[in-house]
Amino acid sequence: MKKRLILLITLLISYSFVYSSDSKFTTFVERKNDKLYDNGKELRFISFNIPNLHYIEDYLPFDSTNPWRLPDEFEIRDALTAIKHLNGKVVRIYVLSVRRDIDTPDIIRHVEGPGKFNEEAFKALDKVLQIANEIGIRIIIPLVDNWHWWGGPKEYASFRGKDRDAFWSDPEIISDFKKTIEFVINRKNTFTGVLYKDDKAIFGWETGNELNAPYEWTKEIAAYIKSLDKNHLVIEGRNSPDLSIEAIQDTNIDVVTTHHYRDTKSNLEKIVANQKLARGKKPYFVGEFGIVPTQEIRAIMDTIINQGLVGGLLWSLRFRNREGGFYNHYEYNKVSAYRWPGFSSGEWYNEKLILNMVREKAYQIDGKTVPMLPVPEPPVLFEFDDVSQISWQGSAGAESYIIERREEDSDEWEVIADNVDDAKYQYRPLFNDETAEFDKRYFYRIAAKNESGISDYSNIVGPVKVKFKKIVDEMENFDKVFQKDGEFKLLTYQDIRRAKEDRSRLTGKDGSYLIYKSPMNISEIKVEFFLSDDGDIKIEAGNNLDNLEEVSIDKQIFKFGKNDYNFFDAVRYTATNIPENSKFVKIIINEGVQISRVEIKYQP
Repeated sequence: MKKRLILLITLLISYSFVYSSDSKFTTFVERKNDKLYDNGKELRFISFNIPNLHYIEDYLPFDSTNPWRLPDEFEIRDALTAIKHLNGKVVRIYVLSVRRDIDTPDIIRHVEGPGKFNEEAFKALDKVLQIANEIGIRIIIPLVDNWHWWGGPKEYASFRGKDRDAFWSDPEIISDFKKTIEFVINRKNTFTGVLYKDDKAIFGWETGNELNAPYEWTKEIAAYIKSLDKNHLVIEGRNSPDLSIEAIQDTNIDVVTTHHYRDTKSNLEKIVANQKLARGKKPYFVGEFGIVPTQEIRAIMDTIINQGLVGGLLWSLRFRNREGGFYNHYEYNKVSAYRWPGFSSGEWYNEKLILNMVREKAYQIDGKTVPMLPVPEPPVLFEFDDVSQISWQGSAGAESYIIERREEDSDEWEVIADNVDDAKYQYRPLFNDETAEFDKRYFYRIAAKNESGISDYSNIVGPVKVKFKKIVDEMENFDKVFQKDGEFKLLTYQDIRRAKEDRSRLTGKDGSYLIYKSPMNISEIKVEFFLSDDGDIKIEAGNNLDNLEEVSIDKQIFKFGKNDYNFFDAVRYTATNIPENSKFVKIIINEGVQISRVEIKYQP
């Protein structure tokens, strides 16, 4: 019996070691008066909100009809590695989503009803915490949203057939929300075996995002969180640029926070006044700021640092898509998402400058100089059999990529493209090998690079036989167009959310047309476009401009159900019955059409 007991104790110790040994953290974040400490050292931070870290709202390929999905390990690691490069230390995610009455069955939500939770959604959050422990990033978790985007008070109330405002006072609905809190705090991570209430990667629980909550509700919820979890901080999530005296005096609220947008001069004054109010009593940080000019972002960060706030979190960072490229997000026709480490396609909103500035301030708040970035890890090249559709999973911190190719019977690799970035196009193949020769078979590999050096090579893909090639026009400019006539307008930010974040589209007046010329016989034409109104396009093809014929098309329409963004219908026209020996394509448009992409397939 004694031997069995010793064996059992040994196994339990080993089990505990397995599940805790990968964490970079040895202590919880602690509060002393108006300061926070990590392992005895004062904790201050400049970092980012990553709203999609645990739950993606921006999955918008052209043919998608559901923008929601769960992140995978690659995406989470890319995001948190970016924060590590930025010296961010702390990340704030968005809220736990709640089932809405407009949701289609394929939409996953964290909370599906009173006391009913989606396991797959919470496994994604489990993975976030596992990787946060490994990389060494603390996570702030807001529990419910004031707004309707992901579901919140209205949805909790609707579960019980009651009005939204009942969320703040109705005992039954408050009990339902407490079931969510209890479930989350007592959840055991499926990857680490650690209870959330014992997980040191969690910075703290925020009562919610920008809540218009009466103080009595906040008081009750903060006390309930503390009754379940003595380890983590409780943060008031209030919708006001001003701190409340009640929260500062509440012994169950550890940290106070405010959000600041638009009028920067007024916001700076409020931040200073808030810090004066909180000084000596409660730690205070700016939970969200941004969507203002670059120098105003700098002014807010300088004020956070110089006034002695705990920290500030810029809105927002988006990460790489596991299928290649990045997720993007626009609000109010403005960019509210940055992609680390910044790219030429983001020059118009100073993406790289702002990211470098955030990194500088994140080290400055620690009193440290900014080091060089690490050399990127090797990217992962996807398998492909079409040389116009080359894509890869990129590397955190990579500014661009080198693409190399070699013929099947050769040992010599040649660089066919340099300084190719993976942020230029979203939800599209990243590279079209226009110089490949017909009937040859090629191997491909790529490497990532940044200011510090070049990664090792990716995996090798091939041999890929070149049976056809494509003219691909992403509608950035008219470089691929042989001839055009009419009144055109290139679109970037206009209607961008409704057009699935597509940053390069073309519209025009009725009867405007584009002509493309192929070097060889055309075998397929594909045009993708958005309908912002009643409209259509016509496609003609032929072997010279004097005898073009209208071609028959296969039509696909991708419609969203009822949604908050009123997405345009996405339409794909595909033509394969092309007149013999055609080398010209004419696309005639009507108003209300926004062309997204043209592909013209040709072969000998």
